[in-house]
Amino acid sequence: MQKTEFDWETEEFGTAHRGRPGAVLADGTEPKSLIVDLGSGTHMHETNDWRVYDGHTLNAPHATSLRGVCSCGWHGTTLHPIDWLQVAAEGPDRYDTQGPHDDWNQHIADVEHRAVPIPEDVTALLGRLRERLDDLADDEPLAALRVVAALEHTTADVAEAATYGARADEQPWEVIATSLGIAVSEARTRLHGYAHRY
Repeated sequence: MQKTEFDWETEEFGTAHRGRPGAVLADGTEPKSLIVDLGSGTHMHETNDWRVYDGHTLNAPHATSLRGVCSCGWHGTTLHPIDWLQVAAEGPDRYDTQGPHDDWNQHIADVEHRAVPIPEDVTALLGRLRERLDDLADDEPLAALRVVAALEHTTADVAEAATYGARADEQPWEVIATSLGIAVSEARTRLHGYAHRY
């Protein structure tokens, strides 16, 4: 079973734009996922975590650089050399991957720039609502759950109406996806789900 490990995500885009440092070989290609036998019969684990491409672990190839990678398919163009001696000295979890992270953050900023902006008053309202719900979750968790249920119903109704409006305008899927900051396949799935929620 392949499981892609992601280190970074945004609250707004969720799984549509999760990022990680990706390993790059000396020839500029990304290594194939490694199969790890966990000793549990037919269950195999695949990984593409950059930390295993040290040229030794599991007979993995030797990565020379890192670059930002996103679950949407985006790959950064800037390569950040890996100092494997430093990785060994500090431990892979403490190794500085800020360069690829900054590149991914710029990718997210580009996605946000192309997306339809959320009105400022709605952004402020959502922020206040989140703060109030956090307080309710601490002080009156059952009341918080009732509010969440009411919000789910409200957002489902609005999502359904907005979906029909967007499709009635006959916007191309590429425009819809860009406006939402997600891939075309996810836009289709999301809007289909909104239209058939109930």
